[in-house]
Amino acid sequence: MVYLSLFITAFISATLWPMGSEAVLLYDITQGHPILALWAVATAGNTLGATLNYWMGLGGEAMLEERGRIRPGALRPIHRYFERYGAATLLLSWLPIVGDLFTFVAGIVRYPFWRFVVWVLVAKGGRYAVLVWGVLRVAG
Repeated sequence: MVYLSLFITAFISATLWPMGSEAVLLYDITQGHPILALWAVATAGNTLGATLNYWMGLGGEAMLEERGRIRPGALRPIHRYFERYGAATLLLSWLPIVGDLFTFVAGIVRYPFWRFVVWVLVAKGGRYAVLVWGVLRVAG
């Protein structure tokens, strides 16, 4: 149950719904659960949540245009920016709020899916690794 609740929390926190998974991870660490397993579950959940944003973004621009929320071509500057800085932008996908938007925009601009997954996995896994390292250092 520990891993399932951590996975679900990490998944939801990576979507466009605001939520944090760090507190759950830290609590689970203090309860003596295997750290590597906790890190892997949190990273997997958070990466899959970001992937949901990507898939929603695939139809996002067309939907916004159809509903009259944006005019056709309004997102061209975002397309150009992402083509130039896509990977670097995805390394910031761990950031609260804006990171979720970066993963959504990656879908809108149809950034290559497997490259998306790799960059987001590195970003999300790296964030949790730094968090775990900090906890271990303080508890040391």
